[in-house]
Amino acid sequence: MTSAKQLKVTLYRSLNGRLKAHQQCARGLGIRKIHNAITVIDTPENRGMINKISYMLKVEEA
Repeated sequence: MTSAKQLKVTLYRSLNGRLKAHQQCARGLGIRKIHNAITVIDTPENRGMINKISYMLKVEEA
């Protein structure tokens, strides 16, 4: 069984005052605090959420 690619995602801009859909994308990815890095599996669903709020995130391959 091969391990899925993972992405390290860090929120670096505030969610305050953003569109509700963008706040929910961050929530869906499991992001709670600024500068708190999380690791997510690289799936099309997660990529879509990351692309939608890319202006608030830093993304690296884990």
